[in-house]
Amino acid sequence: MTKKGRVFSGARPTGRQHLGNYLGAIKNYVAMQDDYDCVYCIVDVHALTTMDTTMELRTNTYDMALDWLAAGIRPEESIVFIQSHVPQVMELHTYLSMVTPLGKLTDLPTFKEKVRQNPNNVNYGLVGYPVLMAADIVLYKADYVPVGIDQAPHLEFTRECVRSFNYRYNCKALIEPQMKATEFPKVLGIDGVQKMGKSLNNHIELASTPEETAKRVMTMVTDPQRLRRTDPGNPDVCNVFSLHKMFTSAEDLANINVECRRAGIGCVDCKKKLAANLNSHFEPFRARRAELDQKPDHIWEILDDGAIRARKIAEATMVEVREAIGLP
Repeated sequence: MTKKGRVFSGARPTGRQHLGNYLGAIKNYVAMQDDYDCVYCIVDVHALTTMDTTMELRTNTYDMALDWLAAGIRPEESIVFIQSHVPQVMELHTYLSMVTPLGKLTDLPTFKEKVRQNPNNVNYGLVGYPVLMAADIVLYKADYVPVGIDQAPHLEFTRECVRSFNYRYNCKALIEPQMKATEFPKVLGIDGVQKMGKSLNNHIELASTPEETAKRVMTMVTDPQRLRRTDPGNPDVCNVFSLHKMFTSAEDLANINVECRRAGIGCVDCKKKLAANLNSHFEPFRARRAELDQKPDHIWEILDDGAIRARKIAEATMVEVREAIGLP
C-alpha cells in the first residue's frame, strides 16, 4: 500500500499514560499508521527544560514506550525512538538557531506560559525549545505534523524556520511540514475543572486495574447543580457524560442522556457504567501491556532499533544541510 507521506510527532516522557494522553494523541498515533509512514519520538531532551531531577526519566521513558506499544503502535512499520539517541537533532537545532530571531521565540504563547509556570527556571533551553522542536520535525523530512488548532502557531514557527534557512543558504535542503489538523479533545480530570494531568493528580491511568479505575471514576465531579438523586441532571455540563461520549455505545449514550435529564438515573449508576465501559475498552490494552512488560529488554531493543532507523534518515538530511551551509 502506498502511503500518503511521512508524519512526525513527539511527546515528553511522562511515564504511564492516562485517558487524556490516549484521547489526545495515542489513539491518533495508532490510526495514522494505516495511511502514513510514522515517526514517533519520546522527546527526553525537551523534558530537561523544566525538570528539577532526572531520577525517573528512564522509568518514565520505558513506561511511555510500553503504553504506546500496548495501544497498537507497530514498531515494524513505524519508527519509535528516543530523541537523545539521534544526536543529529542537536546539530540541526544549532544551525536553525542561527536564523531565528530571539524576539520571535519570546513572543510564542507556550514560552510565556512556561515562564508563568516556572518563573525561577527560565533557562536557555526553554527559550530555544521551539527551535529544537522544529529540528525534530524537519530532520526527518516530515510531510505532516498532527496538531490541534491551539498548537498551530508552533508549527507555523517551524515552517518559518525552514523558509529562513533555505533563504539564507539559497537551498531547498529542508521542507516545510504541513499541518494535519486533528481533533484533540480537551479531557478534563476527575475534578471536572482542570485538564487531566499527573501534576494535578486528577488523571485516570490506562494501565490501572479495574478496581483502581472504578475507584477513580467514582470520585469524579458530575453536574454541580444536581445535589440529590431525585434532581434532574444536565449531561451537557457533566464531565462523566463527556467521557461516556468516548467509551459508550450510541444507544446507551442516548439512554443516559434522557434518563439523567429526568432523574431516571443517578450519578452513582452513571459512574458505574462509565467505569465498566472503560475497563472493557482497555482490557485488551492491559493484557498486551502485561505481556510486553514481561520482556523489558525487548522494549529497549525496539527503541534502539528505532533510533538506528531514525539516524539513517537524520544523517541523510544533515549531509544536505551541511552542504547547503558550506561547512568544510
